[in-house]
Amino acid sequence: MNRLRKPAALAVAAAALLTVGPLTAQAVAAEGPRVRAATSGVSRAEARVDAFLQEYRRATLGAGDRTPAQVRARFLAPELNERLDGWARLHGADPVFRAQDAPSSWSLRYEGSGAGHSTVVVTERWPSGATADIWYSVRLSDLTVNDLKGPPE
Repeated sequence: MNRLRKPAALAVAAAALLTVGPLTAQAVAAEGPRVRAATSGVSRAEARVDAFLQEYRRATLGAGDRTPAQVRARFLAPELNERLDGWARLHGADPVFRAQDAPSSWSLRYEGSGAGHSTVVVTERWPSGATADIWYSVRLSDLTVNDLKGPPE
């Protein structure tokens, strides 16, 4: 009987780790940053992308210690930052969230690794029920995000 409870408890804990739920800037500021170790089946790349999204969301809501540009500079490769600036000018939306506002939550899915990079798929969710998948590439040598885009064509 205990053998069945442990996997179920781990599954519930893993699901909780992969979801971010606060909806207001006050809630985000009050809870503070979440730190998640790359254990329990969560890859280092997933943990890094989640840390970036947590801090970036706080910054876009005005609840963090850094501006969105400062957060991007800390986590993203300079070439990616330049491309995102161009994307924002072209689309008139936030280049990370690919929308006018920040999602209320997201989940992460490890998609694989190769050639020194890991791919992490982020499913963003908005209060309206809308979702969007964004594909992140994380350089494993330094855990820098060096690409993000919509799903592969």
